[in-house]
Amino acid sequence: MPQAKQGDTVKVNYTGKLEDGQVFDTTENRDDTLEFTIGEGQVIPGFEEAVLGMTPGESKTTKIAADKGYGPYQDGLVLEVARDKIPPDLNPEVGQHLQIRQDENETMLVKVVDVTENNIKLDANHPLAGEDLTFDIQLVAIS
Repeated sequence: MPQAKQGDTVKVNYTGKLEDGQVFDTTENRDDTLEFTIGEGQVIPGFEEAVLGMTPGESKTTKIAADKGYGPYQDGLVLEVARDKIPPDLNPEVGQHLQIRQDENETMLVKVVDVTENNIKLDANHPLAGEDLTFDIQLVAIS
């Protein structure tokens, strides 16, 4: 039976959980499986590594450390912006997600983490940065 290797396009079903067991993403109840090509960086490195060597129909549970997932939480990605630098019609609230323009064509998704009279604190870290993750993975097909 073939094993998943670099360059293969694979289809998988998965459930991703935080250390406390909370599910953050799953293909359960979706019409499609996750399809990606191993080695093209379409998924986090630890997920790719977990799929390598699997055979169609095989299931496994794997723990992925933050450095093989979404990386460490970086304090340098928390920005404080003066309120007069944002559009006057924007009324930011803690927990709100915004897109900010970094360069001419590059935008970044940020989360509002604090709002004061003069400033807004934005967090540009991935929501799962710094988290160790557990994935239940089933390899459905290799093509």
